[in-house]
Amino acid sequence: MKRLKIWIIGLLFMAPFGLMGQEAPTMYWVHEDHVKPSMVMDYEKSAKQLADNCKKYNIQTLGWITTSTSDLRYMYVSPISSMADINYDGFKPLQEAMGDEAFGKMFADMDKCYSSHGDYILMLNNELTYMPEGMTQTPEGKDYRRFYYVRTTPEHNAKLKEKMKAIKDFYAQKNSKVHYRVYQSGFGTMENYYLVAIAAEDGVAYETMGEENEAILGEERHQLFGEMMKYVTSIDEVTGQMRPDLAYSPEK
Repeated sequence: MKRLKIWIIGLLFMAPFGLMGQEAPTMYWVHEDHVKPSMVMDYEKSAKQLADNCKKYNIQTLGWITTSTSDLRYMYVSPISSMADINYDGFKPLQEAMGDEAFGKMFADMDKCYSSHGDYILMLNNELTYMPEGMTQTPEGKDYRRFYYVRTTPEHNAKLKEKMKAIKDFYAQKNSKVHYRVYQSGFGTMENYYLVAIAAEDGVAYETMGEENEAILGEERHQLFGEMMKYVTSIDEVTGQMRPDLAYSPEK
């Protein structure tokens, strides 16, 4: 089972990470760990050990960005071109470089720290994403994140998408300074949702930006968001932080 688990996790990180610096891919493989509150420090120690070992041995088959959230989820995100990209054990070179014993202990230490974990696919929806200065998941100097999980039903998905497109067009018309990315739930998720990700320098900057944006959008925003809400079953707001210390990108 441990060998199988390592293979599955390896599928996540084998994607061609170099694509992140080029035209943005539309599909991402996400591995998510739900960490126990009492084990956060131990978990981060192991997660950093993983990233550091990949850097030490310059592993070319792995690459990911990392986000931690206020509800103690850690998400490791890698781009993939298609589902066909998940058929290769990207961790094998690291296991060979570290040796079986050290490699196994590193993951065993991490296993103790989370209550559950899983893998799924998110798809970047360029039609709904508002990034007028160019698409990037990691705007420079803006590691703070605010995530909105906008849930709907299969019945209302098309109408919700239509209303979110109207909001994007409204933001563009008003030259809004709040830029955001929209991801759509894909393979491995049981719910239908759109994930809206907004970057800022910190929480204070986010709130200030939000207040300024309300003034830019004006009262008309209420009608647009009200129309959207007709097709929403629930919205969860989550604070997050990009974690470059727990991320890895191979040197070429």
